[in-house]
Amino acid sequence: MVTDPVWEPLPDYRSYAPEEMAERALAFHADLRRRRTVRDFDRRPVPREVIETCLLAAGTAPSGANLQPWHFAVIEDPASKKRIRIAAEAEERTFYNGRAPKEWLEALAPLGTDADKPFLEEAPLLIAIFAQKSGTRPDGRTVKHYYVPESVGIATGFLISALHNAGLATLTHTPSPMGFLNEICARPAWEKPTILLVVGYPRVDCRVPVHGGLRKPLGEISSWI
Repeated sequence: MVTDPVWEPLPDYRSYAPEEMAERALAFHADLRRRRTVRDFDRRPVPREVIETCLLAAGTAPSGANLQPWHFAVIEDPASKKRIRIAAEAEERTFYNGRAPKEWLEALAPLGTDADKPFLEEAPLLIAIFAQKSGTRPDGRTVKHYYVPESVGIATGFLISALHNAGLATLTHTPSPMGFLNEICARPAWEKPTILLVVGYPRVDCRVPVHGGLRKPLGEISSWI
């Protein structure tokens, strides 16, 4: 059933003078430049309300037809985290011991990664991000979702930024395949796990690779036509 659109005046838009726009853009860039992917997590618990607010921020992301084709499964149970680590490391061993092409392994070498993923148990929280191929309308109808990878990717970026803004560190972990997450998180088969986001506080002795801090200059990542 096709319904006519309902419109309203744009709410809550804020306009800034050019000088303030520049200052805000610089401040936002400077804050995001501090963000680093970490693999050494403190075991301190994270307040649930902080995570829930960050998830709400992720849920404001634009999506195809505003169908919001995502689900965020938060895992804090130690037994579940252990199951995830065992399953993920099994896939990672296959990856590092033959499935990964030489070029990929060479690209990963400066980061010092391997098949061992202790952070999956050490971090207080894991967030499994699922992409939904379809959903259910309030009236019970099933509806196909559109632009799912793009929508979920944007929402994931919002979530990482929100967690960083709250003072938390993250790691985007992508063992492949990730079908084991459907079973552990009790999600239906038609949802596809896309990223396992590791969340928490960095350990006091946390170290990050120098290579990971290098960013391409503006001229390499953008062009004006």
